Order: sequence, then structure tokens, then C-alpha cells
Amino acid sequence: MSGPAPGQVMVLNSNTKRETGRRAQLNNIAAAHAVADIIRTTLGPRSMLKMLLDPMGGIVLTNDGNCILREVDVSHPCAKSMIELSRAQDEEVGDGTTSVIVLAGEVMKLAEGHVRNNVHPTVIVGGYRMALQCALEKCESMAKVVDVKDRPAVAQLVTSCLGTKFSSRWNDRMVDMAITSVSIVAREVQGRREVDIKRYAKVEKVPGGEIDDCRVISGVMFNKDVTHPKMPRRIENPRVLLLDCPLEYKKGESQINVEISGEEDWNAMLRMEEEYVENMCAEIIAFKPHVVITEKGVSDLAQHHFQRAGISAFRRLRKTDNNRIARAVGATVVSRTDEIQESDIGTGCGLMEVRKIGDDHFTFLESCSDPKACTILLRGGSKDVLNEVERNLTDAMQVVRNVFYEPRLLPGGGATEMALSAALRRAGDSVEGTRKGPFLAVGEAMEVVPRTLAENCGVSVIRKVTELRARHAAAPKDGEPCTVGINGITGEIMDMKDLGIWEPYSVKVQTIKTAVESACMLLRIDDIVSGSKHK
Repeated sequence: MSGPAPGQVMVLNSNTKRETGRRAQLNNIAAAHAVADIIRTTLGPRSMLKMLLDPMGGIVLTNDGNCILREVDVSHPCAKSMIELSRAQDEEVGDGTTSVIVLAGEVMKLAEGHVRNNVHPTVIVGGYRMALQCALEKCESMAKVVDVKDRPAVAQLVTSCLGTKFSSRWNDRMVDMAITSVSIVAREVQGRREVDIKRYAKVEKVPGGEIDDCRVISGVMFNKDVTHPKMPRRIENPRVLLLDCPLEYKKGESQINVEISGEEDWNAMLRMEEEYVENMCAEIIAFKPHVVITEKGVSDLAQHHFQRAGISAFRRLRKTDNNRIARAVGATVVSRTDEIQESDIGTGCGLMEVRKIGDDHFTFLESCSDPKACTILLRGGSKDVLNEVERNLTDAMQVVRNVFYEPRLLPGGGATEMALSAALRRAGDSVEGTRKGPFLAVGEAMEVVPRTLAENCGVSVIRKVTELRARHAAAPKDGEPCTVGINGITGEIMDMKDLGIWEPYSVKVQTIKTAVESACMLLRIDDIVSGSKHK
């Protein structure tokens, strides 16, 4: 005999909010689409800027997708996950941060109809994965190989990256700076190419002057003056010694009490301190360096000895700056003065000079014979302008780095996306069953890039996208890939090959992979539990 039915069992805390099943999926789709809508207008050369107020009261003016989303405070977990995509794209390839969000939002939006029609999410995900594989194969066949030594070809590529940015007015200078800095930093290590922009290409922003004053220094520049006013401030072909030990008397690690019994002992102790510093200076001066740079302090007595020997000394330099100087002038950073060898002295620098820019003194180590590190000096009217130019230049350098690693290109201006859309539409005829709808949906989602470019130009979107679709559909299946896309400035339909708009293969492929795979992951969520824990 069965007993009475049990009452309602409360498993979750009463404060907890829970969404399950189709409702959770539809909410995720709506959140993803809302994030994409935030930055849709920042895609392409005719993009708009966003002005954001950060929590500290500072203003950020930018059209960089990653920067905008980093500053936006969102509460929905799916929206947070979308913002992570932009950050991952920025760290991986450095460009395409807006495209990846717009494309992911569109892929999610087109899944909505299938979810409402009770198609199971795993079926949708299966169709998306097949479409992704097909799209990547098409990208492989469309890719064009470029010679990284062909500077005009690489410049054309960087121009198409910078054309969508705030600094596009100074395109020629920015393109030249990006290529020059990456060429300086690139080197061969054990048969493979290494381009470490983050560590060895430092951007120094100095407000004032004009953007035309920006330049790449084939060496290093740092914000320090000589420690003694009578030290030389200009030395040609200097011998540079780098240290990371203090040139002053060693202080005790903890509190130390010294008991002195006789008056002579006090003088003896002071003399020992002086002798310790003198010995260090003598060991340095024996190698006849012209410039001594240390990461720690330099005592007054050491300054006096260096000044008499005609040596310029700099103190309290950052570790990162010291490493860049070492690579630029061919020196080795030494930890103890009694371990200095002739091979540790850097002789690759052509000129050391201290110059005053604005109110600050900057030291330049330039005209290096084989610099594998560089400094990019940016000048501009205000801090906001400089910050935006720095973001644009970093993107441009990442694009050059990507081409150095993988020298293949794909057409820009939405031509690749439209070609993928046409290819997926053709391939969709051979897909059978319930996966066909999601498979074709990815092809349809690809059209969002040319559509958004046309929207931002202010032309008739339906007319242009229909014409572009017809041009790609008419292209022969096995012939030359169709490279017709939208001119982001005029909104006209043009051949990207003639216009010279190309994008790195690695950026484009990463964008498509990230967008589709993230959509697959978000669609498989069927339960969202959120709530505050007990304090």
C-alpha cells in the first residue's frame, strides 16, 4: 500500500535563480546577440567610436572590440563568456576582435529558430561542426602565399588592418612603423622564427608634438637622466655595462645594532664602507665602460668616482628595460662586479644621448649595429589620442607578426565570408537529415560581415548583399576563388584583389573557429543556476 505523496523538496537555496531547458538556451542566444549589437557599429573603415567612462572616472575613446568589451560591466554569464572570446582572440592573433563577436552573435541568433522548432541542441552543434570543417577546408584552398621579404605586399596587408582604425589618417607612417619594429625584433632561434613584440618592442607615449613626430628607434629609449650633473650626456660608440646589483654599501637585511667602544672604531667602519664602494667602482672602471646602467641604487661616492672617470651612470632602471638594452647593444646583465668579463660589455650602440622632451629627460641608446629590440616613440595631442594610437599600432604589429609566422593571406572586405557562405550553400545539398538546417545556418551567418560593412557605409544593405551573393554564386566551383567583396569606404562591390585588401590567414581562421566553437559550447547549456551564497 503506497503512503501519502511527499511534499515539495527544496534542494536549492530560496535566493537562487534557476533557468532550465529551452528558456536557458533562448536567454543565452539573446545575451550573445545583445553583446554583438554593442560593437556591431565598430566594424570596418567607416566604424564609429565608443566613449566609455571607466570606474576610476577616466575616459576611453576607442573602436577596438576587445577594449570596449573589457570596460563594459555585464552580469549575464553568457555575455561574460562572449567577452572572453574577444580577449582570447586579442591574445592569440591580436586582430579580428570585433569580427569574432559579431560572427558569434549571428551564429547564435540563427540557432534560435531551430531551438524553437524543438531541434535538439546536439543536432544543431553537429551541423555547426560539419559546417566549420567545410569552411576551414575552403579557407585552405582560397589562401594566397606571400613572401615576408616583399615589403610592399606586407604593407598592403597592414594597411587593410589599420584602415578600420582611428589612426587610419596616418596610415603610411603607422604601417612603416609596424613593419620596421617587427622586422627589428624578429630573429631565428633553432631553425624557427621568434617574434616577441611584448618584451622587445616597447611603446613610449609622450604627450605633445604631432603624430608625424612618431618614429621607431633602432635601439632603446628610457625615462632617466644621468645621476650626476657633470657626467657626459652624449657619447658616440659607447661601451655599455649593465648591472643588477647595487653600487652602494650593503645594508643589513633586518635591523642591526652595532656597538662601538672606541672613537677610532666609528671612523674604521665608515672607511670600510667607503673601501667597499671604491673596490666595486675600481672593478668596473678597469673595463673602461662609457655607460654604466644598474637596476638598483648608486651611492654618492660611486657617482663621484664614475664622474672622475668620465663614465655616465644610470640607476633604478626597470628589469624589462635592462633586458631590452642588453639585446639591443649586445651586452650581458651582470649580477656581481667581481664577475665582469670583457664579453659582457655591449659595443653595438652607435650613440648614447640624453635629450629633453617636454618636461622629462629621456636617454636614447640608438643607431645600434644589430638591434634585436626597439622602442616606438609616439607623440600626439592628448593622452586619449596616444592610447588609441598605441592600441592601433599594437594590432598592426600583431598582424605583421602573424604573417611572419604563417605567410598566407585571404581576401578582406567580406569576400572570404561570402565565398564561405556560397561554398556552404553548395555543400549543404549533400547533407541529409536534421543537421542540414544548422549546416546552412552557418553559411547564412557568414554574410553578417559584408552586411555590417554595407550598413556602416550607409548604402542599401539588401541590394548590395543580394548582388554580392549573386556574384559569388555565379563563380565557377573549381576555378579561381571569387574575391569580390564590399569596399568598406564607399560601400561599392569591388574585387578585393584589385583593391589590395588582404587579411592574414591565421586571423581569419581563428575568428571563424572561435565564433562557431563558442556558439556550440553555449548552445549545449541547458541549466543556468545563479544566486548569492550565504556570507
